[in-house]
Amino acid sequence: MFRVARFDAPWAMSFLPDGRLLVTEKAGALRLYDPVRDITGTIGGVPEVVHAGQGGLGDVVLHPDFASNRFVYISYAEPGTGGTGAAVARARLALDGDGGGVLEDLDVIWRQVPKMSGSGHFGHRIVFDREGMLWISSSERQAFTPAQDMDSNLGKIVRLNDDGSVPADNPFAHQGEVAAQVWSLGHRNILGMAFDGAGQLWAHEMGPAGGDELNRIVRGANYGYPIVSNGNHYDGRPIPDHDTRPEFRAPVITWTPVISPAGFIIYDGAQFPGWRGHGFIGGLSSRSLVRIEIDGDTAREAQRFDMRQRIREVEQGPDGAIWLLEDGADAGLLKLTAPGAG
Repeated sequence: MFRVARFDAPWAMSFLPDGRLLVTEKAGALRLYDPVRDITGTIGGVPEVVHAGQGGLGDVVLHPDFASNRFVYISYAEPGTGGTGAAVARARLALDGDGGGVLEDLDVIWRQVPKMSGSGHFGHRIVFDREGMLWISSSERQAFTPAQDMDSNLGKIVRLNDDGSVPADNPFAHQGEVAAQVWSLGHRNILGMAFDGAGQLWAHEMGPAGGDELNRIVRGANYGYPIVSNGNHYDGRPIPDHDTRPEFRAPVITWTPVISPAGFIIYDGAQFPGWRGHGFIGGLSSRSLVRIEIDGDTAREAQRFDMRQRIREVEQGPDGAIWLLEDGADAGLLKLTAPGAG
């Protein structure tokens, strides 16, 4: 394991085709890191973000056809009527010759509805599937009931076309409005999503006091929050477990004590062939990297690596190395390689 660079409260990262890394910092900076030259530059054109609590600049993901269209997607907390909410914007990345660049023609293509007071549970993870559809995690903003309210896209996983328009085959498309965006509901705070080799979406979410979850995401399914959870409210009030309400889809794995999951990949690289198809989840409070064995529709925790630091983000590098971002100020960018690899 190598610590190769440091960033100020980083949140997410994505590799460019040339091996450089885009790294978001919560306060609003988008960095470009060159691991070969060990140089960090800045990408301009990022919209103003609300940096408070869990809010700030969030995810950064490339369009599947980035090599030809140069589209980059970013998520962030923005102000508005009623408070704050997550937004996702698409822009073209123009790089300069000095190790930096700018986001051009930025267009906001999705927003949380409604905006709310407070600074927690934005979610705003982004992932593309192999058909080029855009998936966004929209957490419930610590407001509980929006997760079951189809007049809101909070507490949901959203599926969109790459331009932000709504696919006609979404499960609730016939309801119109924000309900048409929804793929699944009843979620709390999703901070990691990944597709396995079969095209199945998996997502983890933070539980309340106990009950962190790994879920297999099914079209139109309701995962039950806040009606059910395998954790309880922070003030000690109980929440019924999933097994009391079989109409809600139960998690595949739950954790109590919690791991506080953040960041997620399903590995398909060459450096660790024995781990192909396994999930890797960063742990915040658990200060760990958690390896998950996935077998069809089932999964189990197989191994937990003590990282001695809060892990915010996990990414797979072009050479199959596993890259991690620590959480907080002066946080390290870590590279995990197989023995003998560079």
